[in-house]
Amino acid sequence: MVSGAPAKERARAYATLSGSSLAPGSARALLRAAIAEWTGLGLPGAEHLTDRLADDALLVVSELVTNAVVHAGTDVQLECRLEGDGKDSAALLVEVSDHHPSRAPRGGEPETPHDTPEYGRGLRLVGALSEAWGITYRTGRKTVWARLPAGGCDADDQIEAYAGEHALARGLRVAEILAPEPPPGQEARARGPREAGHPHDPGGGSGDLRDWQDLRDWRERYEDCDGRDGRDGSWLGRGALSFLAEASDLLAGQLDEDLVAALAGQLIVPRLADWCAVWLEDEATAGGWSGGAGAGGPRLARVWHGSENRIEELRRALEKDTPHPSDPSGSGPSDYPWPGEALGDAPGEPGSALAYRLVAGGRPLGTLVIGRSGSAGFPDEITGLVEDLSRRVALAIGAARQYARQATISAVLQRGLLPGAVAEIPGVRSALVYEPCDKGGPSGDFYDLFPAGDGRWCFAVGDVQGKGPEAAVVIGLARPWLRLLAREGYRVADVLDRLNQLLLDDATEAADAAARALVAAGARPTPPGDGPQTRFLSLLYGELVPFDGGVRCTVASAGHPLPLLLGAGGEVHTAAQPQTLLGVVEDATYASETFELRSGDTLLCVTDGVTERRSGSRQFDDGDGLATALAGCAGLDAELTAERIKRLVHEFGARPPADDLALLVLQAE
Repeated sequence: MVSGAPAKERARAYATLSGSSLAPGSARALLRAAIAEWTGLGLPGAEHLTDRLADDALLVVSELVTNAVVHAGTDVQLECRLEGDGKDSAALLVEVSDHHPSRAPRGGEPETPHDTPEYGRGLRLVGALSEAWGITYRTGRKTVWARLPAGGCDADDQIEAYAGEHALARGLRVAEILAPEPPPGQEARARGPREAGHPHDPGGGSGDLRDWQDLRDWRERYEDCDGRDGRDGSWLGRGALSFLAEASDLLAGQLDEDLVAALAGQLIVPRLADWCAVWLEDEATAGGWSGGAGAGGPRLARVWHGSENRIEELRRALEKDTPHPSDPSGSGPSDYPWPGEALGDAPGEPGSALAYRLVAGGRPLGTLVIGRSGSAGFPDEITGLVEDLSRRVALAIGAARQYARQATISAVLQRGLLPGAVAEIPGVRSALVYEPCDKGGPSGDFYDLFPAGDGRWCFAVGDVQGKGPEAAVVIGLARPWLRLLAREGYRVADVLDRLNQLLLDDATEAADAAARALVAAGARPTPPGDGPQTRFLSLLYGELVPFDGGVRCTVASAGHPLPLLLGAGGEVHTAAQPQTLLGVVEDATYASETFELRSGDTLLCVTDGVTERRSGSRQFDDGDGLATALAGCAGLDAELTAERIKRLVHEFGARPPADDLALLVLQAE
C-alpha cells in the first residue's frame, strides 16, 4: 500500500512469504494490518468490512497459504484487494500463488494410504466462505483465488455439514467438551500454568511471558465462546476453524520443541480432552515407529491433565507404555491403552485414549496422545479437530528442530572462526567487545590477538562483506593465513599484500569452478558481473613489540575504520592511513605506520558497526563522534574504556544495533 497513490492501488496489499510453517501466520498478520489500514483511510468499500468478513478472510488466507506451503514448498505470493464501492459490489479478493503448478491444491479428494496429509481443512472451507473461487495456471505459477462478498456468504449450513452431519444432534455434548465449565473444586483446570503455579511450566517458570500471555488471552476467548448451551453449533464450524487459525499463530515461530509440546498440551486440555501427552522422537535415530523408550527411543516430553495433582502419576504410567501406532502408513489416530490406575479410576471404569502420529516432511517426529474419561469415547468432530491440530504441532516441531540444527551448526562454526582466548602481552592491557547482531548465524566481524614469536604480538580486527556462510569462508581463510604469515616473520604491509592476493586467487578459482559446472549442465555462460562475487575484506592489522618504557606498534588499515590513538593528556588522532579493501585490486601494495605507545596511551580499533551506528539519518562517527567519545575516556583503563564506548554506541540509537559490533582496546601500562 502506497500513501498518495490512487485508491485502487492503496486498496491492495501484497507480500512474498517464505515456504515455511511461519507463512500462514505472516499472511494473517498482513491481512489484519491491511483491513485496519483500509478502514482507517476510509477507502471506498471499506465501510462494508465487518468483523465477520474479516474473520472469514483470515480463515481463507490461512487455508490457501497452508495448502501452498505444504504441497508446493516454494515461496508464496499473497495479494489481497478491496474491490467495488457499493454493498452489492464490494468484495475482498484473496490470491495465493506458488511456483509448483504441477500439483493441484488439496480439496476433498480421498487420501491414498501412503499420502500423509499435512494440510488444513481444505478448499471445501474456501468454497463455503467465498462467493466464488478458482485456480489459474500460468507458466511456472499456480494461483488460487477466492472472492468474499461484503455481506458475507450464507455458509453456516455448509460449515455445519463440514464439521460433521451429526453435529447438531451431538451439539450439547460436543460443546461441553470444546468449552467446558471448570468442575467445582477444580478451578485449576481453567487456569494457565503460571496462575496455577504448575511445576511443568516450560523452563521452570522462566518461559516467554509473551507466549503465555497470548495463551491466556486465547483461552479466555475460546472458553467463553457461543454454542455452550447446545442450541447453536456455530462453535463447531466457524469457531473450531478459528481455533485452528489462532492455534497456528501460537505455535508458529516457537524455536524450542519442548515449548511446542507444552503449548500443545495447553491448547488441548481441558477443552478437547481430559489429558494429553507428547512423545518426541530422538532426531538422530527417528526413522520408524517401533522401539522402546530407552536410548534412542521416544521420550515423553510433556504431560498435561485437567487436574494437576494427577500429572506426575500419569507421567510415570505413560513412561512405561510408549505409543506404537499400529498402521504407520495410515493417517488417522490409533487406540492407546487407558491408564486407569494412574487416573484413580475404579477397576473397569471406562475411558478412551487416542494416539496421533506427528509427521512433517515425511519424517516421524513423535506422537500426541489424548485421553477422555467416560464410555462415550471421542466424537468424530473432536478426533478430526485434534488431527488438524496435530499437523500444525508437527510442523511447529519440525521448524523448531530445523532452527536448532542451524543454530548448533552456526555456534560450532562461530567458535571455530574466533580465537578461544586473546593473548596476554607484557606491558599492555587489552579489552575486547564482540557483539554479533545475528545470534543464530556466523558474524561478518572477527578479531585476533596472538603471539608471533621473537618478542612480537599481532592483532587484527576485520569485517567481511556480508554474513553467514560466505563470510565464514572468508574468515576461515583470513585468520589462519594471518597467523601463518606473521609467524613466518613477514612485515605488516607484506602480510596484507599476500592476503589480498590469496583472496583474489580464491575468488578466481570459485568463478572457474562455477563456470565449469554451468557448462557441464548445458547452461549459458554467466554474463560478467552475474557470477560469484569477489570476497571483499576490510582489515586493521598490526604488530606490537614491547620495550622498556613502552610498546612499538606497526599498523595498516585496508578499507577499515582507522584506529584512534588517545594520548595520556587526552588528545586523539588517527594512527594509520586509509587504503584499499582486500580482495579488490590485483597486485595492490600496502603500507604501514609505526609509532610508540607510552604509559597511559590507548589505541582503539573498531569495525563499522561502531562508526556507522545509526540514529535516524545520523551516524555515530558523524562530526568525529568516535574521537569525541574516546577523548572522554582519558584516564580510564582499557576495560572501562571499552565498556564506555560500547555503552555510548548502544545509547546512540533507540533501536538495537543493526550490525555486528567489535572493538579492541590496547593500552600501554
